[in-house]
Amino acid sequence: MNRAVKIGIAGTCTALLVAGGIGTYNLVHGLSGGTAGDRTEEAGFDPSTVSTTPPSGTEAVKLTRTFLDHWSGRQFDGAARITDAPDTAAQALRQYKDGLHLEKLTFAQVRSAGASPVTPGAAKVTFTVTAQVPGGSWSYPSAVAVRKSTNGAAAVHWNNSVLYPGLGDDQSLTAGTLPAGTSDAKVVAGDGKTDLTSFASLRDIATTIRQNAKATGGRPGTGVAVVDADGTGVRTLKTFTEGRAPVIRTTIDARLQSAAEAAVKDPHLGGRPAGTVALDWSNGHILAVAHTGDDGDIAINGIKSPGSTMKIITAAALFDKAGLTPASSAPCTDSLMANSQLFHNDPGVKPNPGSDLTQAFAVSCNTSFIKDGFHYLVHDGDASALHDEAVDVFGMGSWSIGGGVATTDPSIPPDAQGGDQAAQFIGQGRVTATPLFMASVAATVRNAGFRQPVILPGQPQAAAPRPISPRTAGYLQSMMRTTAASGTAAPRLSGLSGVGAKTGTAEEGDHTNGWLTAYGSRIAAAALVEGGSSGVDSAGYVVRHLLTAG
Repeated sequence: MNRAVKIGIAGTCTALLVAGGIGTYNLVHGLSGGTAGDRTEEAGFDPSTVSTTPPSGTEAVKLTRTFLDHWSGRQFDGAARITDAPDTAAQALRQYKDGLHLEKLTFAQVRSAGASPVTPGAAKVTFTVTAQVPGGSWSYPSAVAVRKSTNGAAAVHWNNSVLYPGLGDDQSLTAGTLPAGTSDAKVVAGDGKTDLTSFASLRDIATTIRQNAKATGGRPGTGVAVVDADGTGVRTLKTFTEGRAPVIRTTIDARLQSAAEAAVKDPHLGGRPAGTVALDWSNGHILAVAHTGDDGDIAINGIKSPGSTMKIITAAALFDKAGLTPASSAPCTDSLMANSQLFHNDPGVKPNPGSDLTQAFAVSCNTSFIKDGFHYLVHDGDASALHDEAVDVFGMGSWSIGGGVATTDPSIPPDAQGGDQAAQFIGQGRVTATPLFMASVAATVRNAGFRQPVILPGQPQAAAPRPISPRTAGYLQSMMRTTAASGTAAPRLSGLSGVGAKTGTAEEGDHTNGWLTAYGSRIAAAALVEGGSSGVDSAGYVVRHLLTAG
C-alpha cells in the first residue's frame, strides 16, 4: 500500500490572516517580466497590510501562471515565494509530489474568474490540473485566490485547497494502491452479499457497525485518494483498477428482513409507528430489525410498558418461586383492588372464578395475575421477585449486541412500591421493555434457555445467572401454544403449526400500545405498535408476517 505523506497546513485556513513570522520576500517572473526564477528588487507582499481591492484579472492570471510554472517545474521554493505563506507552501508542494509519486504535472485553461467568493479582496483564477501518477492520468479543476497588499505587491493565497479543492488541513493525497477506509467496507447480511443499507430500517445500524467492527476480505483497487492524518482512506478521487470492498458479515437474514420491512407497513396498522425484531431462538442471532415512525428505531430502543406480554415472566416466577403449575387456581374477576389501586381487565375478558393459570394466561386476565402475584411473590412489602426472575432466567440487563449498536435496556425495578407492585405483574407501572427484549423472552421459552441477542456472528453473549428449568419452559410453552391456538392471539396465529404466543395491550397516557411476542419453528419475534388498540389487532399482523416468512 502506498501511504501519502501528510501535508501540514497549520494556520492557513483563515481567509484574511496568514501565519506569523513570514517577513517580506521578492516576487518572481510574473510581476517583473523576468525569466522564471529571476528575482526582483520590488517590495514583496506584506501580509499585515492586505488591500481590500483585488488585483486585476490580467495581473492575477499572470501571477498564477508563474506560480504554476514553478510548481510544474518542481521549483517548489520559487513557487512558494509567490504565496502568502512560503514556508508552509514549499513543504506542502513537496509532499504533494511525494504523496502522489508524481511523474509529471501540467496545467491548462488558466483563466480569470472575477472576484473570489471565498477570500475577500482577492481575485479568483481557475485552471485544470493533469497529474501523471502510478497507474494513469488524473485531471481535476482547481483554483487559487490572488490578493494584494497595500504596497501593490500580489501573492497567491495559500491553503490546502490549492493542492486539491476542499482538501482538509489534516488530509493529504495518495496514488497507487488505494488505502482501506471506513467508508469502503460493506456491511452485509448473513448471506455475505446483501448490503444492509438496501433496507431502510438498517441504514443507521449499518453505519454504526461499519465504524466499529472489523472488515475482512476484499481486494484494494488502484487510483488516487484522500487520506487522513493516520493514512486511513477518506474518499477515492480517481479509480484506475477496481477493487473488491471488504465486508462485515452480520446475522441478518435478508429474506426475513424484507418481510419485516413490509410487516411494519401493514395497512392494518393505519400508518402508526411500529417496531419488530426477529431472532433465531436457538442461538440468539438477530435475523431482522424493522421500524417506522419519527422516534428512531423503536424495535431496539422503543422503551415502553410491555403490557400483558410480561405475564410470561410473571408466570415463570410463579412456577419457579411458588411451585405453581398451569393448572393452579387463578380466579378471574372483573376488577381487583391492590395497594389502594383499582385494576380492571381489558374489554371482552369475562369473569371466571374457576379459572386456572392456563385459562387466565390465554384470555390475558389481569386480575388473576395480580392476585397470584401478590399472594405468592410479594413478601413483607418486598416485590423484587419479578425483577429477579427477569434477570436470573431471562437475562435482563445491559446487552452488547455487537458493532457498537446501542440498545435500550429493559427495566423491572426491584423496589416497586404501592400500586406499582401490582402493575408490574401485568407489564405496567414502571416496567419497561423493547421489542428486542420481548422477542428474547419468547426465544428463551422456546429454546428452554437464554441466548443473548447479537447482530454479529461470534459476538460474546452474556449468560443468564440461572438456566430456565425444563419444567418451567415446558409449562410456558404449553400456555403460549394455547394462547396462539384458542386464546387472545388466535385471530392472527391459529392454524400456524408449532406457534406459541402472548399478546399485550399497555396504557400510555391517553392511548394504548399494542404488543405481541411469539415463537415458531425457527424464529421468535416481537412487535410493538404505538397507538395500537390491542395487541392482536396491531402487533399481531406484524408478527404473523414474520412467522409465516420465517
